[in-house]
Amino acid sequence: MYNENAKNRTMKYMKESRDKLTLNLPKGKKDEYKEYAKSKGQSLTELIMSLIEADMQKNSKK
Repeated sequence: MYNENAKNRTMKYMKESRDKLTLNLPKGKKDEYKEYAKSKGQSLTELIMSLIEADMQKNSKK
């Protein structure tokens, strides 16, 4: 059950373990990107991270 204690634990975990990134996108693109990610079985965050990681690996081999 999700209650105030669970919320506080989640917030503490997020603060200690995660960085936050804000993107400014053209109007209407967020939903388009989310649907595309969903069609690939990923969240938008997972898709963005996998694309960046793949690009980093590709460029580190040059």
